[in-house]
Amino acid sequence: MTAPQVGTWDLLRPLAPQVLGALVRRYGHFDTAEDAVQEALIAAASQWPEQGVPADPRAWLITVASRRLTDLLRAEQARRRREDALAARTPPDAWLTPAADRPPPGGDDTLILLFMCCHPVLAPDLQIALTLRSVGGLTTAEIARAFFVPESTMGQRISRAKRRVRDSHVPFRMPAADERPARVAAVLRVLYLIFTEGYASTAGASLFRGEVAAEAIRLARIVHRLLPGDAEAAGLLALMLLTDARRPARTGPGGDLVPLAEQDRSLWNAGYIAEGVELLTAALPRGPAGPYQVQAAIAALHDEAATARETDWPQIAALYGVLMELSPNPMAALNHAVAVAMARGPGAGLALLEELRDDTRIAGHHRLHAVRAHLLEMSGDTAAARASYLAAAERTHSLPEQRYLHARAARLAGAAVRPEGPAGD
Repeated sequence: MTAPQVGTWDLLRPLAPQVLGALVRRYGHFDTAEDAVQEALIAAASQWPEQGVPADPRAWLITVASRRLTDLLRAEQARRRREDALAARTPPDAWLTPAADRPPPGGDDTLILLFMCCHPVLAPDLQIALTLRSVGGLTTAEIARAFFVPESTMGQRISRAKRRVRDSHVPFRMPAADERPARVAAVLRVLYLIFTEGYASTAGASLFRGEVAAEAIRLARIVHRLLPGDAEAAGLLALMLLTDARRPARTGPGGDLVPLAEQDRSLWNAGYIAEGVELLTAALPRGPAGPYQVQAAIAALHDEAATARETDWPQIAALYGVLMELSPNPMAALNHAVAVAMARGPGAGLALLEELRDDTRIAGHHRLHAVRAHLLEMSGDTAAARASYLAAAERTHSLPEQRYLHARAARLAGAAVRPEGPAGD
């Protein structure tokens, strides 16, 4: 099915997960409910421009989708069997819910839908795909383009995710209190991964995919609004805003990468920076900081520095040390090495990089070679730096990064060498 027109979709998009959640809560049948919601959205897109927006758009959509859902279930001759199966495996108080157009007690349909999409029975790639499809409202084709896979492949992933949710017999409700911390962590991790892919594309002709990053921010806002007391939810939203604030300056006129130290800071999104700092300031006093809050604090130090020279590298290095204690991972260690080099000199950073040589999780990653090249260049070893830049360029699938790394290597060679193949396009 085609998506509604862009103007109408701006109005319908935030309602779509609410309507889907309401139908799944009331009737079950995730797949069929989603089809019914899509048809209700298409009906709204065709009728509302001429007839006007109803007084209660959400109730209108739920009514239309509920009727369509009933028709679909009857057409499949499965309504009685599915209801019997649901009743047999689910306690009555878990499925005898209020009407679909009434919100569930103690929860919000959008948040519950997020929890369902990020259920532990799903692998991370399935969590991301299902979240973008069911909560984000992206079409299968849009998600496939975002992650550079064929539409058929992404369709299979989404279908597989729905089957696993169905077969797990997960009731549509907020997780129990003892389940919630792990489930919230899964939701935040999925949103973090979605944003990261949107802000720094791992492959392709563009350095970033703004629509994917924007969707992650929108979903993070929903989670923060629905979980106002969760400091890490606030920290993740702050991290996204403080990071995405720099996006307008990350590329030059031709789409080439502009490193942080050379960016025109007047292009940064001051509104995002102010909002991110405010969120972080409110979240930090609530208790021990989590990984997203620490990363947001690092981003804030970068954003609040008037110039690259004024960046508080010693404090950033200290915060990366804290981050590695909270969430040990090679990427944090790599960033820590950069911060140490900026604070204490390239030799100190290069020494830390040596500790990552044998870490299989990052040994072949282009960023390790790119960082080594930068630190070697800082130390004056131009020949070794050039070799590392070329090694990094061979390992990245991002064309803007390839062009940037080849340009750095060419500059060190003392000649403007145009790279061969796609990197030079």
